[in-house]
Amino acid sequence: MVKQFDEIRKKAFLRFYEELNDFLPPDKQKKPFAYLFFGSPAIKDVIEALGIPHGEVDMILINGKSESFDYNLKSGDNVSVYPMFESMDISSATKVRVKPLRENKFILDVHLGKTAKYLRMLGFDALYENNLDDPEIIDLAQKEKRIILTRDKELLKNSRVTHGYWVRSKNSDNQISEVIKRFDLYSKIKPFHRCMNCNGLIEEIEKEKVVDRLEPKTKQYFNEFFVCRSCDKVYWKGSHFERMEKKIANLLKTKSN
Repeated sequence: MVKQFDEIRKKAFLRFYEELNDFLPPDKQKKPFAYLFFGSPAIKDVIEALGIPHGEVDMILINGKSESFDYNLKSGDNVSVYPMFESMDISSATKVRVKPLRENKFILDVHLGKTAKYLRMLGFDALYENNLDDPEIIDLAQKEKRIILTRDKELLKNSRVTHGYWVRSKNSDNQISEVIKRFDLYSKIKPFHRCMNCNGLIEEIEKEKVVDRLEPKTKQYFNEFFVCRSCDKVYWKGSHFERMEKKIANLLKTKSN
């Protein structure tokens, strides 16, 4: 009975590249390893059984040929799995997913509120509401062509997710650096174009039109003002502006390191 059981067990060899290794135990990281299985499972099911959300995968090579998630694994297959490159269009080579989105628009889950504000500060369209559940996030991502940023691996395993990224760091300062680097957003940074409060666009406004909303010292020392088109929040280049400038400078410095 044991002999018969062994005869139907199959073996393939898998290797995962770059940050996909973050999901794997140490003994499977950055090297080929044997994967034992029965039947003919879809490669997508194999990948997710190992704990890797399909949304993180950009290309699968099996025996040197690009294959889709529907490919049924066979005994002896050599599988190489590559991470998602949102900033690079490899649509001519991969059969896994749709093309990268033309515009880097994001939607963030409940764990990434501060990171959403940082993205807005840098000029990126970052939708965030702390009362959205997973189905609503996926619906909005599909409808508005947004990339899902999340700390929840399970969210990215949903079959409806096409563009998503699991943020590794737990620290909000490190999270924004990670996202900027991951999507290569350095050249697309346009500081202070979006409202950190609501994600609306900001435009310059005459001081006289907001003067009745200003504190006495703000009236006295500042003359240049901006307002959000959506929520009407007023901005000026005070000490908070200087702190944000320093943060942006530090982010850009990480690119050169």
